[in-house]
Amino acid sequence: MFALTKAFGTIYAAALLMQLGSSLLMTYLALRLDAAGVAELWGGGLMAAHALGMVVGGRIGYWLIDCVSHARAFVAGAGVIVTAVLSYQLSDWLPLWLALRFIVGAAMMCQLMVIESWLSDCAPGDRRGSAMSLYMVASYVGMMLGQLLLGLGDGLDALVLSGVAIAFAIGLVPMALHSGMPPSAISQARIPPMLYVRRLPQALGTILASGLLSGCFYGLTPIFAAQLGFTSSQVGQFMALSIAAGLLAQLPLGMLSDRYSRVALVRVTAALLCAAYLPFAFLDAPEFGWVMFAGAVIGFLQFCLYPLGVAHANDNLEPELRVSVAGVLLVTFGIGATIGPLVAGALMERLGPQALYLCCIGVTAVVVCLVRDGQKVCASIVQPRHSGSAG
Repeated sequence: MFALTKAFGTIYAAALLMQLGSSLLMTYLALRLDAAGVAELWGGGLMAAHALGMVVGGRIGYWLIDCVSHARAFVAGAGVIVTAVLSYQLSDWLPLWLALRFIVGAAMMCQLMVIESWLSDCAPGDRRGSAMSLYMVASYVGMMLGQLLLGLGDGLDALVLSGVAIAFAIGLVPMALHSGMPPSAISQARIPPMLYVRRLPQALGTILASGLLSGCFYGLTPIFAAQLGFTSSQVGQFMALSIAAGLLAQLPLGMLSDRYSRVALVRVTAALLCAAYLPFAFLDAPEFGWVMFAGAVIGFLQFCLYPLGVAHANDNLEPELRVSVAGVLLVTFGIGATIGPLVAGALMERLGPQALYLCCIGVTAVVVCLVRDGQKVCASIVQPRHSGSAG
């Protein structure tokens, strides 16, 4: 772990600052909408705009990295984000906010593609799981710091936006100071997305399930806890403990994923998650202490699926394809994170708060049934040319 931290410490620092700014911006906008009394209508719209921006940003990021290299693409993304964040202060017109949220989503996708493809390409094959786990640790620490910084004020001060811009701007410093080997050049071949679906079904399925569960967690778990009668303080404690448990899981997960089959670890994690959801799905009024314990167990397991899926997708994959794969994985996660809250929210409205975890049980059960040990990730997504072909 020390060697990986030394090799990629600057990249981890850039990821931490990026997630700090993103977390701070997300909560600030939610509080502003709630204060204006339009949280339900426009909150979903802003989330959808951000997700759509990430989907579009997957293609933009691939093109940008191809044109100007990884580091310059990260700098360009940061410049766009800082400009968009400061532009929120120009007007309270909500359609403008939708457009800015779309822009931030697209630029953040470019930055995420840079970081994740850089780690996947430059980390040793037998240490890739550990490298991704340290990346997730940095991301979770950034998210928690963002929430703590928001608590220092009233949450609605426009200076918060300046803090978000500063976080994204300072994130350029560690990326600029990174002295390690740059990633390989990306493939010039156009890869149809459906080819990834055929060749990486288990990794994409794991990432999609992780997006579904994470979207439900961040969007609906606070509502679930509030409907059980918990105070705002207790809801905050529950969310913080779940995220902290997910953070603690990353280091042992990295070591395990480098020693054992990642597919097997996905199945075991999903099966344990399915069992951990049962109390919330079938107990009408669990005690607060039990909710905190179960929430910690769920957080510990749930946040393992994404890094396992990313590491599995990059096993035996050509280095020049890792940028494209990083974009596909992030778009897949974003699709899941958009669909999950919509479906689970509709079920909660019809069947009650426990329907949230019935939905989560269904997702994890599908993962257990469909993700199997078998053929490894194909090492030749781009078909080799025949010896007689031109160029």
